[in-house]
Amino acid sequence: MLTILTDPNPSLRERSRALSVEEITTPEFQKFLDALIVTMMKDGVGIAAPQVGKNVRAIVVLMPKGPECFINPEITKKSEGMVDSEEGCLSVPGKFGIVSRHKKVTIKAVNRHGRRIEFEAKNFPAIIFQHEIDHLDGILFIDKATKIVKAAKTKI
Repeated sequence: MLTILTDPNPSLRERSRALSVEEITTPEFQKFLDALIVTMMKDGVGIAAPQVGKNVRAIVVLMPKGPECFINPEITKKSEGMVDSEEGCLSVPGKFGIVSRHKKVTIKAVNRHGRRIEFEAKNFPAIIFQHEIDHLDGILFIDKATKIVKAAKTKI
């Protein structure tokens, strides 16, 4: 289990660096990804490496078949349609907010084995990907929230 940094830690506001396939496939980085998964599974549906103090472009998202790692993820396409939803964050405890996100996004990334992947995410998974990729750019959901509220069901 890794320690989750909380706002206002400056590491959360840094842009993360991309990783090479050589870095991704090292035993040390694979061990880090496993620890990131364990950390996310305790209380979230997504987590980004900067949230545990490692400013690299790596995220974990809880997918239908279980947690999956995405390295150097980028959104290559966004739907025009938007959806407002309540978001929380492991790095912003006790705060939740209404954020407007694209209903559908196309993601290009590298998996933990160094293979390129591309896929479409819709609805809640699309929200998770947008939230986690924002972390890689030093953006927190509170920067985009139109309204801060007190209660939420899920922390992203």
